[in-house]
Amino acid sequence: MISKELLDILCCPETKADLVLDGNFLVSTDKTTRRRYRIEDDIPIMLIDESEQLDVATWKAIMTKHGKLTE
Repeated sequence: MISKELLDILCCPETKADLVLDGNFLVSTDKTTRRRYRIEDDIPIMLIDESEQLDVATWKAIMTKHGKLTE
């Protein structure tokens, strides 16, 4: 599990946006890129080439769930 302290200092390597912890993923709060980074063995894989770009609906659902959707 990712600690709150680590989550507070991590950011999206592409946009420097904040991240939210969603299961075994860190999801960027940037609405343009909508990147999702996986976590393997409690280690975030913060490589842009290995990230996934979420569709708008999925990203919005995750942001809503975590209280981060600001439209």
